[in-house]
Amino acid sequence: MRHLTWLVCLVGLVTAFEIFAGATVPHAADLLFTAIAIVFGFCAFLGIVYTVFATVLVCRFFAQRTSEPTSLPPVTIVKPLHGDEWGLLDNLATYCRQNYSGPIQFLFGVHDGADPALKVVEELKRLYPEAHITVVTDARLHGPNRKMSNIVNMMPHALHDVLVFADSDVSAEPDYLRHVIGELQKPDVGLVTCVYRGRPAPGLWPHLSALNINYHFLPSVMTGVALGLARPCFGQTIAIRRATLEKIGGFGQFANLLAEDNAIGEAVRKIGEKVAIPPFVVSHTCEEPTAAALAAHELRWSRTIRAVDPIGHIGSVVTHPLPLALLALLLSGGARWSWPIAAAALFARCTLKVFSDIAVREPRRDLWLLPLRDIASFTILIASFFSSHVVWRGTRFQVDRNGFLSPVQDK
Repeated sequence: MRHLTWLVCLVGLVTAFEIFAGATVPHAADLLFTAIAIVFGFCAFLGIVYTVFATVLVCRFFAQRTSEPTSLPPVTIVKPLHGDEWGLLDNLATYCRQNYSGPIQFLFGVHDGADPALKVVEELKRLYPEAHITVVTDARLHGPNRKMSNIVNMMPHALHDVLVFADSDVSAEPDYLRHVIGELQKPDVGLVTCVYRGRPAPGLWPHLSALNINYHFLPSVMTGVALGLARPCFGQTIAIRRATLEKIGGFGQFANLLAEDNAIGEAVRKIGEKVAIPPFVVSHTCEEPTAAALAAHELRWSRTIRAVDPIGHIGSVVTHPLPLALLALLLSGGARWSWPIAAAALFARCTLKVFSDIAVREPRRDLWLLPLRDIASFTILIASFFSSHVVWRGTRFQVDRNGFLSPVQDK
């Protein structure tokens, strides 16, 4: 009722303005479209302000200095594997090329002894014979989250007390491990996680996927952290001591969750330890081969965020200034006030992209795809509100408000 009252008031204001301006009394439908256009235009303006603010925060975050470790303790790098993903060998090899003189155990795990990822690990052993590589094959499932089940099965084989978990589709720079361990050694830090950028495989859809990560997801994380609205933890890196892991009760409790990484971070915070984010990125491989695969992946992602943080998910509508401005332009019939908003939104988004690329020292590319990506991201966001089902590795799940997964039986 309150929203209807505001809409009626807005329509009344629009009517009064047009009569005052000397126009004839418009039809009710025209008034409604104009009122809605004004709402979209105002939201687009807020989105422009947000985009400028996010650009500043991204640049400021990556201008900070990284931490160097006071010692180089033995580390176990844990990587659950599933299938021969695009670029898998290159991704794994970046961890074997770390500028880290302390002992490193590389722990890989699969559910199936016929998993093609094992051939990649054999090639990795050939390329890096000096690397201490352990492979675990264990089919046991501890919940619907197969990745966490894989990790639970691998844990008895982890030799060292400092554990670094990283998804198989992630690559890292040579100083990655040094900086992560340096951050973990700071007072009261119980877990270190890393923000990430998309690294696309060849093709249009992987490039669109990377654009979403780099210029929607990453700026929103920076803004959320700066304003105290987000407490992220990402599976692209979770560095934790064995003692901290034991304090939170181990990993078995997360095998029923979709957003297990976020839950792990919250568990660490609950025992009074900090989750730190160092000022550098790792690279996440984007390899969606089709539009359908990209849409399914991003819907799962968006619905996961909605389940974990429903208020923040609704608020994220204003992080899409260009689609909002285009809707205002369309619904207002191309009113003169709507054109500057659309132009400002496009300029703000392009500026964020350029300065983000400079901040992380990556080549500037795909600028022409950004408007298409923005429209697609907004469409995915709206679609995420119409169902709580996700498709993950071919299985449909229902996600409740706590992020728990329940398999859905097709009728």
